Amino acid sequence: MPAYPQEPGRAASEPVEPVSDGTGGPPRGDLPQPGSARPVAANCEPGPDTAGPAPAEDEYTTAIQELEDRWRRALADLDNLRKRHARELERERAVERSRTAAAFLPVLDNLELALTHAGADPDAIVEGIRAVRDQAVNVLELLGYPRHAETGVAFDPARHEVVRVVQDSDAPPGTVVEVLRPGYGDGERQLRPAAVTVAKRE
Repeated sequence: MPAYPQEPGRAASEPVEPVSDGTGGPPRGDLPQPGSARPVAANCEPGPDTAGPAPAEDEYTTAIQELEDRWRRALADLDNLRKRHARELERERAVERSRTAAAFLPVLDNLELALTHAGADPDAIVEGIRAVRDQAVNVLELLGYPRHAETGVAFDPARHEVVRVVQDSDAPPGTVVEVLRPGYGDGERQLRPAAVTVAKRE
């Protein structure tokens, strides 16, 4: 017959009543008695109600915070880039304006010199003004705006502006026979088209 553990204070000679496990089998003396507390193993982990946030949630929170920090840094970098670009653009505009104005200073100097000698020989005055005009045309060409005042060329709507149409038996139809106002520049760098007279068909 199996031996059963003795309760404290009970004599060894007193019989111990066996406890049935409820399955109809032989009674077992190692089952806990009703009302007794079940022992908890020392290495048992706490349940989900007391464990706090799961490790996966902590990782998601950290990742979201890192993305938000990167987003804020990217916005700050973009704003700094925009401000720096605006400053550089304004500086380039100022440099270009200064360079263009400086290129025309010799033209103004020669015009003032021609006005100073206005009472001299008229032929010399005309030659001086023509030289100043050529100097100004050269400055515009150096800045990327060549002069267009050619006659006898075919009419080009991208370079010419028709002011008048005449019948000219010596010129083919659609040909520029007179330039009333020169044009400067080409394509996207055009300052203005040339105002011209074009021959028409009879």
